[in-house]
Amino acid sequence: MAVDPETLKSLIERELESLSDARVLGHIRGLLVEPEVVFRAWDYGKPGEQYACWTVLRHAASKTGIAYCENGFGPRCPWGLVGVEEDDEPGSIGMDSGWFMSLLDAYFDSFAVTELPIWHVFKETSSWPGEPVTEEGSWDVTWERVERYRKEDPASGYHHHHSIAYKRRS
Repeated sequence: MAVDPETLKSLIERELESLSDARVLGHIRGLLVEPEVVFRAWDYGKPGEQYACWTVLRHAASKTGIAYCENGFGPRCPWGLVGVEEDDEPGSIGMDSGWFMSLLDAYFDSFAVTELPIWHVFKETSSWPGEPVTEEGSWDVTWERVERYRKEDPASGYHHHHSIAYKRRS
């Protein structure tokens, strides 16, 4: 597929249609930027090899963002978490653990999402993510609760996660 700003905007809108939580939609829309092509280093190829990556989302507080790249880990995982410092040279594409099949998967693994009070403590069960044991809360408060539950009930497993529904790609 030939990538250009309009194509990317269309891809993003199609993904956002699968999301019904107004808080998350508003947050994502507030972080989206006009798609801008940046050439990033591909650390797994020849020295100096670079690929065109389109920055589509910026999170100023963490100096990170989300980019789209059809090369490197794309086309299977074209959405990646990247550094987006304004004054620096663009960095590398990064590691495979920072690249995802969908924009939303990348967003929910980004620093940006920690700003929203969408986090629960889950008690681990045989199915993911487990049983929620708290109401929604902030990232920091939820982590404190996870630690408390782990101390009070060391025989069980506890972790944090959100319960925002969206269509995952596989």
